[in-house]
Amino acid sequence: RLLLERGDRVLEVEEHLVGAEAGGFAEHLLVGAGRGVTGPAGQVAGAFRHGPDASADYGRTVARDLPTETLHEIADGVFVWLLPGGETGVANAGVIAEADGLTIVDTLMVRSQWAPFAAAVAELDQPVRRCVLTHAHIDHVGGTRAFPAAAIYATPAASWVLDQPMPLDAYKSFMAAFADEFDDLAEVGTRPVTHEVDGAARLTERVELLTASGHTSGDLMVLVEDADVCFAGDLCFFGVTPLAFQGDPAAWADTLDVLVDLAATVVPGHGPVGGEPEIRDLQAYLRACVTAGGDPARIGPGPWDAWIDRAERDPINVERAALLAQGRDEMPPAMQRAIGLGEP
Repeated sequence: RLLLERGDRVLEVEEHLVGAEAGGFAEHLLVGAGRGVTGPAGQVAGAFRHGPDASADYGRTVARDLPTETLHEIADGVFVWLLPGGETGVANAGVIAEADGLTIVDTLMVRSQWAPFAAAVAELDQPVRRCVLTHAHIDHVGGTRAFPAAAIYATPAASWVLDQPMPLDAYKSFMAAFADEFDDLAEVGTRPVTHEVDGAARLTERVELLTASGHTSGDLMVLVEDADVCFAGDLCFFGVTPLAFQGDPAAWADTLDVLVDLAATVVPGHGPVGGEPEIRDLQAYLRACVTAGGDPARIGPGPWDAWIDRAERDPINVERAALLAQGRDEMPPAMQRAIGLGEP
């Protein structure tokens, strides 16, 4: 059990395991979810230094309309690489510069994505010392080989998953737009994790790592407090329907209550840069999935009406929430169909 100080409250939280019994792709993704931290007021292990009257000032401007497929500096020495669209297989990455070199946050998926990103990083003309992986999903970890000298940081859960064989058939079914590139990815492979992060950690003078759960039980956030920037990984999808086939929508929504206090500018795993309004919209959607009782039609209207991927992901998210409410830690049938395991 851990005690986390957050403002004027102390949260008592417990470790938990995701223990779904599944095979193949399901085992790779669900049993590999590993250890996370959960509690009634959020699923983040870390140092919350904001006092009760000193939360982040969300009146500050958050630059949302940023260029894509280019290394863009959003704060001093903090860069984002945003891929347009944010759909399945299309994620974001980041770079943090310090005196000793660079920290990379996520590495994208296939060569057509990570090669231009790595080339842009090389133009900074600083050594890449560290790669932080926010979780183990392939659209965030596929480019680790592009940074051969960097130490690789991830949670034990992510480390376990990355030690397993790639489920190529499932990837090709679920992300058909990239099917022609997955054989190359399998041949190149991903690098193993060199440093496991099992709790809040000060990685460098600028970078703090915060373990969390919600999207998976092995999520990892990267906080650059002096720049008021948080790389949230897939704990945040902005303008894109989230994907909770491996997560816990209710716990995820609670995690966002903690995340919203960390920084004014949040870089999501998918979609454009945002902040508190986008986080609250995501939170409301996740809670709507929980209260839908297994029926996607009961989600109701909201800001998510303009998000992409609703038709595919609403059933996955609602089914997952309903299964967990029944005490069944299983892959949703809609997700099984999406990866070619279930009946069409």
